[in-house]
Amino acid sequence: MTFSTLSQANPVCEEAASLASCSYNSCYKDSHAFILLSHRNKVLREITKKSGGRGTLCGCCTNCMRRAKVVSVSHSFRRFRNILSEFFHRLNFWHKTLKVIAGEFGTSVLSYFIFLKWLLNFNIFSFLVNFGFITIPQLVTAEPNNLSFTGLELLTGAEDLAEENNEAPNFSVKERIVRILIHLGSWAASLGTAVAACAGVYFLSVNNLQLFMKGYRNDLESQAAMLVLAIITSLLNVVFPFFYSWLGNLERFQNPKHKIYVTIARIIMLKISIIGILCYYWLNVVAASESQCWETLVGQDIYRLLLVDFIFCLLGSFFGEFLRRIVGTTVCISLGVPEFDIGRSVLDLIYAQTLTWIGILFSPLMPGIQMIAFSIVFYVKKVSLMRNCQPPRKAWRAAQMTTFFMFLLFFPSLIGVLSVIAITVWSLKPSKECGPFRGLPSIYAAISEWVKILENYIDSKWVVWIYYNLIASKLFFFILSVPILVIAYIYWQILKGRRTMAKILLQQIINKAEDKAFVLQELRMLQKIRNPSAPRRQDQQRISSLDRSSMPPAQQEPDYPGRTFDRNRNASYDELPFSEPFYGGFVMVVQHQVDEHKKNSSQ
Repeated sequence: MTFSTLSQANPVCEEAASLASCSYNSCYKDSHAFILLSHRNKVLREITKKSGGRGTLCGCCTNCMRRAKVVSVSHSFRRFRNILSEFFHRLNFWHKTLKVIAGEFGTSVLSYFIFLKWLLNFNIFSFLVNFGFITIPQLVTAEPNNLSFTGLELLTGAEDLAEENNEAPNFSVKERIVRILIHLGSWAASLGTAVAACAGVYFLSVNNLQLFMKGYRNDLESQAAMLVLAIITSLLNVVFPFFYSWLGNLERFQNPKHKIYVTIARIIMLKISIIGILCYYWLNVVAASESQCWETLVGQDIYRLLLVDFIFCLLGSFFGEFLRRIVGTTVCISLGVPEFDIGRSVLDLIYAQTLTWIGILFSPLMPGIQMIAFSIVFYVKKVSLMRNCQPPRKAWRAAQMTTFFMFLLFFPSLIGVLSVIAITVWSLKPSKECGPFRGLPSIYAAISEWVKILENYIDSKWVVWIYYNLIASKLFFFILSVPILVIAYIYWQILKGRRTMAKILLQQIINKAEDKAFVLQELRMLQKIRNPSAPRRQDQQRISSLDRSSMPPAQQEPDYPGRTFDRNRNASYDELPFSEPFYGGFVMVVQHQVDEHKKNSSQ
């Protein structure tokens, strides 16, 4: 049966023949293209249905059907791509909030929230890994227990956890001696307070261990007494930084950046010293005690420290920023609105993250707790920033701040944590009655025992070879360190070359600006020679133009062409194109830029 015979038998085919005469492009060009295309597809589907799928369609109808399918697939693919793009965009949470913070408070405050978001993402990843590969297998193989729950364990963690001045003033000899003595006294006071804090934390820790060893773990008073160590430690971390800031004001640094860096160094010294004395207590006193499960005790201590530090962080946002704003705006107006302390807030995050890294070995779910805490801290800090604080007046550079924060996180904190974990894994003996490593001389011995078991299986010989020839080989790590040092040296040279190039480009900019200033100054001199009797009105215009150039862009008059024509309409021919008010103002602006570049280069 041909297509003409089919069209005579069925009027639908006649309509299909008329519709098929128009091409795909011509149908879309028509004003009713979409309706026509839909109707044509409907008619073609009826033809296919009536013909029983025996391929009686003509070539034009077949091409139309193929083109319609291609268009449908392309639309579906585009739709899927848009949905996928929107989904990944939503995964980048707090994107709009970060934009608002950057717009209102600058990139320096934004660097704190970006650092907080990075720590939160890191803890989410760590929690998922630990929960999937450690917690779930333990839950599957764990035996039932009859431990009681009173609610206080959520606090104690018991039973549940395993403006710069670049001038160099001339001081007299007496003044220099006084300044040196003030600096030495400030550093002596800082070191003394850090030593006193470490001593107090150590004796409180020993007292905490004695309470635990008495066996009254379910007693309400004993569990509450365990919080004393965490509370005292958090108080020391809150009070002493204010004392260090007062010492910085007493020293009267010429450069405010020096004051900031010295204060941050003293706070880091305090926090790292406290964590160091706690690690010494955990690894030398607790691990050598007669406790049945010393790993549980260490995990409980870290949990209490993190929880109390989180509570003090929230109280600090309330008392340190909210009440400070109320006092500064109502009672003592001279205090004003407080600034957002970026350095101290970042050091608090580094302190909490360091404890979390140490606690992962003793309590694998510690990143999950810190994940919740960081989420709450983000919203609390954001609300407090928007309502109580003003942008910092100190000169901060966002890129340098982010690099400095990462350096502080990975150099003192991560290196110290790796040292603690290495001592725990290779040197300390696990508990005899609890934990997955009970009965072994060390945690690392579990790997050796596992490799010995794999030696009996032929399919696992490659794992044994890797262990003995790579992991347990000192020569392999020595050879591996050589390319690492070479790569580090290459990157150091690249960084050094980029810094040198940046200095060269900055000097070129300064030289070009000075050349332009010199040329414009010569033009001004030439203008004075050509027109020595300039009216006084030009001086007034020069002053007004300089005033307008010093105004912010929002306060300047709009510079549309009509206004330019009105300004230049009364100018004489001699004043153009070398108008003294224009070039005089431009020279002042260029000279100001040259001075700014010189200040930046001298820093």
